[in-house]
Amino acid sequence: MDTIEINHFAADLLERWDPFDQGPGAYETEIADVIAALHEAAHPSELAERIRLIYEHSYEFWIPHEVCMDISYKLIALKYGAGSPL
Repeated sequence: MDTIEINHFAADLLERWDPFDQGPGAYETEIADVIAALHEAAHPSELAERIRLIYEHSYEFWIPHEVCMDISYKLIALKYGAGSPL
């Protein structure tokens, strides 16, 4: 899977994640930031921390680390081709 496909599937996954029940289209900035972090991160825990910081900065709500780890594992699997895109 090339970078464009990874970005597309990651964006779709993050859009459906909706951690604050804001509805479709509410997280465009955060999704772009997480996708950039995905390409920089080598480990799920590193990505989970970045996800938590990105969303908490925007919404000023705390997200449990376990919740971020769950989406992080899915994104890392997608990045390395181990996960189903949808």
